[in-house]
Amino acid sequence: MSVATFETPRAGSRFNRNAGQALRYGVCIAVALVIIFPLVMAVVDGLKENGQLLASPFTLPDPFVWSNYTKVLESRDFWRQCANSLIVMLATTLLVLALASSAAFVFARFEFRSREMLFTYFTFGLLFPSTIAILPLYIVVRQLGLVDTLWGIILPQVAFQLPISVLILRNFFLGIPREIEDASYVDGASSLEFFWRILLPLARPGLSAVAVLTMVFSWNNFFLPLVVINTDTRWTLPLGTMQYQGQFGTDWGRVLAFVSIAMVPAIVFYLFAERQIIAGLTSGSVKG
Repeated sequence: MSVATFETPRAGSRFNRNAGQALRYGVCIAVALVIIFPLVMAVVDGLKENGQLLASPFTLPDPFVWSNYTKVLESRDFWRQCANSLIVMLATTLLVLALASSAAFVFARFEFRSREMLFTYFTFGLLFPSTIAILPLYIVVRQLGLVDTLWGIILPQVAFQLPISVLILRNFFLGIPREIEDASYVDGASSLEFFWRILLPLARPGLSAVAVLTMVFSWNNFFLPLVVINTDTRWTLPLGTMQYQGQFGTDWGRVLAFVSIAMVPAIVFYLFAERQIIAGLTSGSVKG
């Protein structure tokens, strides 16, 4: 009887633990399917003609129209748009990393009056969607003479990515033990040397997270380039879908093929840096 008294609670707790774990896995699988299904359908529907796509969007292609993908890859416009997107993405990412890490270093490691108030004011940018600011933003870009230039995309993107980037990096810098900084100063390092040679290498997961989030944001940005860019030779990849829109209709099969190819780099960015993103967003300390 005593054995049953001790065994039953253990068996019950084990069952509850397994049931809870199964429920969590089930929810994760369901969410993954909801996210993956539209992506798979975009790839599959990119192999259909317009008529077949509109008649049966959720069936397999019959026949497979491989020319939708091959014509996109053979297009000079596609590769020019890819180059424009790459330039914008790299420039945006480098500027965000440089400015955000510098600002986060000051907010995290220096004591000065009204620091927290200034940081709170800075993070208010998270509450300010770029779509709401598009009219005054366009006026500023026009006054700076940056309309129809790639810099007209890069600089606003940097501005809108700085709040979240500074927030991530500041929390990561705060988690780095103060003893490491004190030891570097004892060894004769300056604040700039500590920042460049010690802090940034230790904060690599946080920097990687910021870099990948900025890359994906820049690569997928559609609205800002649509407003700023007027010449099709300066189009980025998200704007490239407009070349398949005619006066009386849209080649949806070609559009989906274009979108499927264009999203490959963003997926690759994430897959290569998945661990760094998770570490940068969930870890904020370095054990000494």
